[in-house]
Amino acid sequence: MCGILGYFGQFDPAALAVGLNRIAHRGPDDSGTLFDNTANVGLGHRRLSILDLSPLGHQPMSSPDGKVSLIFNGEIYNFPELRADLEAKGHHFRGHSDTEVLLHLYLEQGEAMLPMLNGIFAFVIWDQRSQTMFVARDAMGVKPLYYAASSRGFAFASEIKGLLPLIPEARELDAVALHRYLSFLWCPGEGTPLKAVRKVLPGEALILRAGKIGRKWIWYQTPIFRGIQADLDEASAIEGTVSHLRSAVKRQLIADVPVGAFLSGGLDSSAVVAFAREQNPNLRCFTIEAMGGQDVGETDDLPYARRVAKHLGVALDIVQIDSSRMAGDLERMIAQLDEPLADPAPLNVLYISQLARESGMKVLLSGAGGDDLFTGYRRHTAVNYESLWSWIPAPVRRAVERASTGMDMRNASKRRFEKLMRGAGLNADARLANYFVWTRESELFQLYSPEFRAEIGDAKALDPMLEFLRPLPRSVGKLDRMLALEQEFFLGDHNLPYTDKMSMAVGVEVRVPLLDLELIEFAARIPMSMKQRGRVGKWILKKAMEPFLPNDVIYRPKSGFTAPLRRWMRHDLKPLLGDLLSVEAVNRRGMFNARAIHRLIEANDSGRVDASYTLLSLLGIEIWCRNYIDGMPSLAHQ
Repeated sequence: MCGILGYFGQFDPAALAVGLNRIAHRGPDDSGTLFDNTANVGLGHRRLSILDLSPLGHQPMSSPDGKVSLIFNGEIYNFPELRADLEAKGHHFRGHSDTEVLLHLYLEQGEAMLPMLNGIFAFVIWDQRSQTMFVARDAMGVKPLYYAASSRGFAFASEIKGLLPLIPEARELDAVALHRYLSFLWCPGEGTPLKAVRKVLPGEALILRAGKIGRKWIWYQTPIFRGIQADLDEASAIEGTVSHLRSAVKRQLIADVPVGAFLSGGLDSSAVVAFAREQNPNLRCFTIEAMGGQDVGETDDLPYARRVAKHLGVALDIVQIDSSRMAGDLERMIAQLDEPLADPAPLNVLYISQLARESGMKVLLSGAGGDDLFTGYRRHTAVNYESLWSWIPAPVRRAVERASTGMDMRNASKRRFEKLMRGAGLNADARLANYFVWTRESELFQLYSPEFRAEIGDAKALDPMLEFLRPLPRSVGKLDRMLALEQEFFLGDHNLPYTDKMSMAVGVEVRVPLLDLELIEFAARIPMSMKQRGRVGKWILKKAMEPFLPNDVIYRPKSGFTAPLRRWMRHDLKPLLGDLLSVEAVNRRGMFNARAIHRLIEANDSGRVDASYTLLSLLGIEIWCRNYIDGMPSLAHQ
């Protein structure tokens, strides 16, 4: 697990070292560069040594003849099998890293290698022979990769902060992307806060010639787009879920350094730990205790984590964090995240990863992805029961939606009902995509300055999701469509990026066995009625884990990484709101209406609206701008 950075075109080679320094946290063990000045190519790498800790794992790594060079961030879990096949075809290896296998696989297969890979990765290959650059990101988007394509050429990096020294002129904000951050709390699709910077999408690859994108394609689509049929019976689904998850965990335990695990006490992380414990009885697990309690309506995870640890006989290390420290670290979190994601959950990843690293762990297994593969979120239950009310005429549904906005938002049940009714008047895919919306566009436009509204123009927050779903035939059911959105966007643009950024901030690699490609392909064959059964999400995973975990853990109330944000906005973060969203600060930025923002703060304080996450989004954008726009001149000279 590492950080990569480079360019193909007219860029300042000295800026490569500056960028590498800015992502040094991703690879504290080693660094390397390679320049092909004739072709205007520069490659940089920061290494976190996980496999083959010797110098034979150093990157950039070149072919025996020196004509093909690779920089790679990630892990290829099936590299032992790939290596054996390559050796049978006459390839010789100097070390035992997956990087070397990836390089030789390219020499053997070229871009046709991608479907052979089971892993998490972002890599770039410079091929002197054809004068082409090959860029790819893993199927689910576990590892991030950003790029800027301009008249000067193509520059890329694992993190935006590493990319900026190569493109110090990139100052123009992307109003449409920022509108989507405010709508969802994260931005679906390729957009970032900067117009010049894009994301390589999950499962996307590019071929570059002369510093220009010659071809771009999606090399992996989730099974629903390939027409895979849900054909398993209950017994086969349970047996296969166990065997595939067990195999995925075993594959992802491979490392030349100690491997630990997150253990929240939820089903997903507990399932991963149960199978990891089979391979390593001395497995060490990590969790968090938030002192001071949760917001009303949230569940405390710690008792369940302790219950699972005791049941499985694993060590459980607990990091205790108080509310004031978390609130105080929000600015640091957003600066580290590269994007203004309005969710305090990344702080939990940071604190746990920091404790793990201090305990000698470089790798942690995570339970991320279970809800996105098997269902489990409240919105999945809501979609499952839509048939009870979707027959009601749209005008009546819209009236119910309007009425729900007048309830007291201090009550958790009323908040959830109001959110459930959002978009009730919409039809088909628009209603599905709208479940991900946190703040309505109509409400957001009241917060914008006239100039910012004009920049957004006709673009809609839902556009990337609707475009993504468009190729699916109408015969594909609602929950299947919803899971496709979860996997492409909620994972690829939110959960996975923040997990990567916050763990790598302290030099820890996070692996996600529930998103193993073989398990994903298998899960597509499980009928939806075995995933979401009435109000019970992840039904098949719960049945599969009954022999391994206590029932009170398997069937516990749904929870997730959380923080008392609503309380913070009225207390701990009040000074920060007053500073970053003051009339002077808002007017200076020019994107928002200061008077409207202060009315929103007052309405949130009184409980008339539930705007805590919207306010966190606004805070996040201002913090991001101060770090990445106002501070940009210093980036090129560090």
